[in-house]
This record gives sequence, C-alpha cells and structure tokens, in this order.
Amino acid sequence: MIPFVVPQDARVPRDSLSISQSLADSSAAADSLQSDSSILSLTPRLAEAQSQLIDGQWEEIIKTFYTELTSIAATFIPRLASALFVLFLFYLLFRFSSKLLRQLLHRSKHVDAGLEGLLTKTYAVVAWIFIGIMVLAQFGINVTALLAGLSVAGIAVGFAAQDTLQNFIAGITILTDRPFRIGHFVEVDQVYGQVEEITLRSTRVRTPNNEVMVMPNSLMINQKLVNHSLFGVLRIEIPFGIAYKEFPQEARDVVLAIVKGDERLHPDYTPDVVVTSLNDSSVDMKLRLHISDSKLAVPMKSEYTERIREALRDADIEIPFPHLQLFIDEAKAFPQGGVA
Repeated sequence: MIPFVVPQDARVPRDSLSISQSLADSSAAADSLQSDSSILSLTPRLAEAQSQLIDGQWEEIIKTFYTELTSIAATFIPRLASALFVLFLFYLLFRFSSKLLRQLLHRSKHVDAGLEGLLTKTYAVVAWIFIGIMVLAQFGINVTALLAGLSVAGIAVGFAAQDTLQNFIAGITILTDRPFRIGHFVEVDQVYGQVEEITLRSTRVRTPNNEVMVMPNSLMINQKLVNHSLFGVLRIEIPFGIAYKEFPQEARDVVLAIVKGDERLHPDYTPDVVVTSLNDSSVDMKLRLHISDSKLAVPMKSEYTERIREALRDADIEIPFPHLQLFIDEAKAFPQGGVA
C-alpha cells in the first residue's frame, strides 16, 4: 500500500485561513465605516463632532459646533454683503430703466396702452429673473443647473396649464394684431361695453350698468366681436314706424327737423331717414346719424327714440301698434231680422 503524501507547500493551516478571513472582514468593515463617515460628515470637524458625540464629550461638541458656526459665518457674511450690494445696484438700474422705458413707450405713436402694459410687465419679469440670478451667483450657487431644473419644471407646468398658455398666446395676439384697444366700445357675447384693461390672460370690459365682464383672451379672438370705435366714426340707427295712411316724406321732414343744430353729430355726414320695410301693421323707417364719439351711442339712441315719438305725435302722424281688422263681405250667416 502506497502512502498518500501531501506536499509541504500545499498544506495551509486552518488558523491561517481564519486569520485571513478576519482581516478581510475587518478591512471591509473599516471601509464601510470610512464610507459611512465620509457620507455623514460634511467636513472633518463634523466627523470629529460625531466621534465626540459617541464618547459623550459634550464640552468638545459645543466647542466644535461654535468653531464650525464661526467658520460658516465668516464665509457667509461676505457673500451676503456682496449679494445685498448687487441687489441694491441692479434694483436702482431697474427702476431707472423701467421709468425710461415707460416714457419712451408713452410718447410713441405706434404703441397703444395695452401693448405698453405688456412690454413694461415683460421687461419687469425678465429684469427680476436676471437680478435673482446675479444675487444667487454671489452665494456660489450653480445657476446653470438651477435654470436647467426650472426649465424641466416649466415644461411640466406648461402641460398642466394649457388653458393659461392658450390665453397668454391669445393676449399677445390681441396686443399685436390690435382688433380693439383700451377705451374702445365693443360688443362680444351679446354684451356691450368699454374695454378697460387688456392683460396677458384676460380682457376686462365695463358694461353700461358699471359691471366689469372678465373675458378670457382666447374667447375674445375666437368668437364674433363688434368694435364700435375702431374707425372713429359710428353710425347709429333709431327705428320707428308710421301707419299706412301716413306719408313717409312727411314723417321724414318732421324727424329731420329735430336733429338740426345737434353739435354731437359728425359734420361730414348728413342725417337721413329711410324706409326699411313694409310690416304687417306699419311702414318701418329708420333715422340714421353719424357721431364721432362712440360712447354717445347708447344715450343718443334713447334720447332720439323719445324725441321722434313726441315729434310725430305733435305732427298728428299716427304711430301704429300691432292690431287686426276684420272685414266681412256679404255676410249671410244671420237672418235679416236679426238673431231669432
């Protein structure tokens, strides 16, 4: 029987394996502790404070905290002073430039009040964003990364606020295309009123009842809108009717007599009275006047409606009302002696 001989260099004691395994575990544990320590400790002094906290060295902890706070204050205060200086300097520049911009826009003949408000508000938003970036840069903040994050957030907000963006784009369209302006009298959605304000989101219209109607800009450009002030001259029509037995020319002369000498009428247009239709009970006519100030349209219609009625009555011209006359020819339904 041949004995099995193990080579001397191939023998590894179990104790050596255990020691190697222990050293490996200790090294891994040390690396783990070092990694955790590097994560938890922002600075070497904070790492020292952690070890002191474990050992219960409260006086050393307070001393380390005070030292670290002093170091942070020594770094933060100069940056704060620099940021305040930058804020104050750029704020003064913003106030001066915005005042100059308003004066230039106000003097321009090609910029109305609505577009002026849009440009000044846009300039203010852009200026404050720039000032904020300059102030944050004084604290060592990575502004590029911040703007990248805000742009991603802006895309998400844009998808969530599609109606607001639609009204925003419609507001820009109104201020550039200018179908109406501030001060114009318009009729939209069967509501008549004066445009008080045009913003990027909505348009405010004041009605004759002193009510303010707030209309989203998207509706202002997507539905029928009548502008009574765009061309400066407005024609108003006051309807009335006369009986069939009356003569339209006589009524025309009576009505035209009451408009003579009215300085509110436009001098380049002559008032006239026309026949518009032959109705069931009346001959329908209209008094047509041209005025320069569109805000007088509603009160002048009411005024001349009453004056026409009084003038026709004084001239003994009948103003008919709907009625029905029944004529019976050769009625034979009853006997000659009457009803039996």
